Amino acid sequence: MNNHPRVSPRPILTVENVHIFFHHVPILKGVHLTLEQHQITGIIGPSGCGKSTLLRCFNRLNELIPGMQVQGQIWLEGREIHNLHPVELRRRVGMVSQRPNPFPCSIYENIALGLRINGCRDQVDGRVEQALKQVGLWAEVSHKLKSSALELSGGQQQRLCIARAIALNPDVLLMDEPTAALDPVSVRRINDLLLQIKEDYTIILITHNLKQAALITDQVAFFNVVTGEKGDRYGVLVEHAPTIEIFMNPHDPMTWEYVTTSSHHTL
Repeated sequence: MNNHPRVSPRPILTVENVHIFFHHVPILKGVHLTLEQHQITGIIGPSGCGKSTLLRCFNRLNELIPGMQVQGQIWLEGREIHNLHPVELRRRVGMVSQRPNPFPCSIYENIALGLRINGCRDQVDGRVEQALKQVGLWAEVSHKLKSSALELSGGQQQRLCIARAIALNPDVLLMDEPTAALDPVSVRRINDLLLQIKEDYTIILITHNLKQAALITDQVAFFNVVTGEKGDRYGVLVEHAPTIEIFMNPHDPMTWEYVTTSSHHTL
């Protein structure tokens, strides 16, 4: 397990009493969470507990889904995110999806396009190169930057998507099961990469792979599905603690049951 957090970590995202509904049906209720800078926070829990929905709150993508309602407050370095323009927020809070989704254009343009859209006109070549080096792709693709990104392998495509996100120098990187569709070798490369880049970024990682969570995260938040008084089922945050505590000595029996049961499939 990764048990070496930076000295005196500072909160970067604060979630205060967040409730999420879809057409008035609850998805998540009563989430309070503080996420610290330059750490990898793993979000674990069974399917349907609202993990991805919560992740989309951090860059306000839920607002693009008709019928989705979010109550409560989320603060990014002391500013409530609704006081930030969505374009600025999504530059500061980047996102990498579960399956690699490179644009259908060249490797170079996959990164340069985002830079230009966000007003970065100077030193584009240098920033593209730097981003590719950060994810360990430069040596593999520097001779074919004009080639289609769709010709890359799945693992290379996912690293390109990470490069595309970090080229904008975000404060936070959201990752929704970024290795779920990759082979074991690519998973190890992505894990090593995340451990390296957390020195520059704060990473929030949804994963069903408990081995991954145990190896690379500093903190873990466990969500579960509960049944309310009216018989409706929704997600709640059960426990948020250092990774070693979640896996070795959790406070809530639900956490221990999930970790020990799921470990048979992933560890």
